[in-house]
Amino acid sequence: MSTTQSERLRELLEPLVRSQGLDLEEIALDSVGRKRVLRVVVDSDSGADLDAVADVSRTLSAKLDETDAMGQGAYDLEVGTPGAERALTEHRHYVRATERLVKFQFSEGGDLVARILAVDEDGLDVEVPGVKGRKATTRRLAFADIEKARVQVEFNRKDNKDMKEEEEA
Repeated sequence: MSTTQSERLRELLEPLVRSQGLDLEEIALDSVGRKRVLRVVVDSDSGADLDAVADVSRTLSAKLDETDAMGQGAYDLEVGTPGAERALTEHRHYVRATERLVKFQFSEGGDLVARILAVDEDGLDVEVPGVKGRKATTRRLAFADIEKARVQVEFNRKDNKDMKEEEEA
């Protein structure tokens, strides 16, 4: 998608997404054979449930139909939320990932898998899991040092209730 078209679509759609209490995270226009697919990713601090996604999808579809932003050709509109292993690129993404396990890649090289404990304007505090029976440690990361960060899927994560019960036992 050309930068100009991307910017036009963002300018057109972002106010509509915000009016629904959501953030416009990403816009992508792909060609699949003769068909074009416009993918819009939305989210909020409390997440976006299926009803919210359906509502914003209807709103965006109506707006796109009344304008020529997509031109005359046919296209499919897909509206969804970020995937389970979302990349963290904005400050709000880190805030939303608090208590989640994240893989960090550093601009100086190396990487780290740690749980986000707290986020402020300059960086974040993380908990690095202990290895081979050792206790977890905390560490401070500056945003300036982070090249990439991606949420990790956890299949057997204990929630806070499980951890408190374990500590009491």
